[in-house]
Formats: sequence, C-alpha cells, structure tokens
Amino acid sequence: MTTSGMMNMGGRIVFYEDRNFMGRSWECSGDCADMSSYLSRCHSCRVERGCFMVYDRTNFMGNQYFMRRGEYSDYMSMMGMSDCIRSCRMIPMHRGSYRMRIYERENFGGQMYELMDDCDNIMDRTA
Repeated sequence: MTTSGMMNMGGRIVFYEDRNFMGRSWECSGDCADMSSYLSRCHSCRVERGCFMVYDRTNFMGNQYFMRRGEYSDYMSMMGMSDCIRSCRMIPMHRGSYRMRIYERENFGGQMYELMDDCDNIMDRTA
C-alpha cells in the first residue's frame, strides 16, 4: 500500500488560528508534538476523518480533549479549555474483534460487564 493510501485510511484534522474557521489553517493527519511551527495559535478546528486527542501544551502534555469527526468553531468555550491547542495525537482506528471487561468497583470488585461491540452509553448496558 502506498503512503498516500495509508494516509487516506487514517485521520485528518484541520486547525484554524481564529474562531469560526477563520485565519490561517493547517491540515494534520498524524501526531504533532508542537504546532507552533505551523500556526501561532489555534482556536477552531474540523475533524474530517478519525478521532484525535488534542492537548493545551506541547509534547502531548497538559489538559487533553477528545475530538471526533465534526466541527469545533470555538472549542475553547465549548469544552471549557483555558488555552489553545498546542499538540495533537491521532487515535488509530482498531480493526477486528475486541473484548473489554469493566467492573463495578475498584480492584475488579462487584459486577463485571463484558463489551464486544460499540457502545454509545455504558449506562444503557448496565441498567
């Protein structure tokens, strides 16, 4: 598979310097430890494909925020961020089967629930 073919399967996020997708933009399809060489600031973004974890400090540090496909015209007020995005990581898509066990209490105590498919709201499954 070519490099461009692999990129098409991954994620893509477009960052904008100003709110409401204004100002200079920069497109990213992977991890970036320091966005300052591409944009002086970042106040809005569009996740076109995949999911990303964004951070308010360089080198994937500070507060982190999960972003899925969608538009974030002013994510600072939407998510309560105190600073703009400084770094990001693409969350790789998992292909194939999986199994996750969660427990009601710490140290694997209480009722155990096993998930083997997507679940939008865990409370719907455990009620």
